[in-house]
Amino acid sequence: SFLRADIVVKTVMVLLLLASLWSWAIIINKWIALGGLKRKAGKFEKIFWSGQSLDELYQQFSLRNDHPMAAMFVAALREWRRAYEGGAPRESQIAGIKERIDKAMSVTILRETDGIERQLGFLATVGAVAPFIGLFGTVWGIMNSFTAIAARHDTTLAVVAPGIAEALFATALGLFAAVPAVIFYNRFINEIGRYANRLDAFADEFS
Repeated sequence: SFLRADIVVKTVMVLLLLASLWSWAIIINKWIALGGLKRKAGKFEKIFWSGQSLDELYQQFSLRNDHPMAAMFVAALREWRRAYEGGAPRESQIAGIKERIDKAMSVTILRETDGIERQLGFLATVGAVAPFIGLFGTVWGIMNSFTAIAARHDTTLAVVAPGIAEALFATALGLFAAVPAVIFYNRFINEIGRYANRLDAFADEFS
C-alpha cells in the first residue's frame, strides 16, 4: 500500500517512520544512561559513607566527576575550600558559607537534571503530534478513495480499497510512533524525578 500511495500519504508515512525510529533511539539511549547513573550513584554513596576523608574523596572525584552526585559533591567541597583559602572563617561567616555550599549543590542538581532530561521533549512532541499526523494521512487517503469513486463512477471494493488501506496504514503508523513515546516519556520523567529526589536527599545529608 505504500508504493501505491499518494505523495502526501507517502510523506506522512516516512515522517512517522523516522519519528518512530528516532524515538526508539532516544528511548534506548536514556534507558542505558539512567541505569548507568543509578549504578554510579550507588557506588559513590557507598564510597562516600565508607569513612574516607573528604579531601581524599575530592582528589578522587575532582578529575572524573562523570555523574551528577559526584559533580554535586565536587562543587560543594570546592566552595568549602574557597571559604578556607584565607584561613579558618569566623563563626559569623559559617552561615553564609553553608548558604553558598547549598546554592552550589542546588545549581549543580538543576544543571545535571536538565542534561538528563535533554531530548525527552522530542518524545513528548511525538506522543502528542504523531496521532494527528497519522489522522491527516487517514483523511487524505479517504479523500483519494472518494475522488476515485467520483472519477470512475464505481463503488466496487477494488476502487475503494487502496485509499482505505493507505488511510488505515497512516493511522497505524501514527499510533506506532506515539504510544511508545508517551509510555517511555512518562516512565523517564518519573525515573528522573526519583533520581533528583535522591540527589536532594544526599545534598541535605552532606550539607
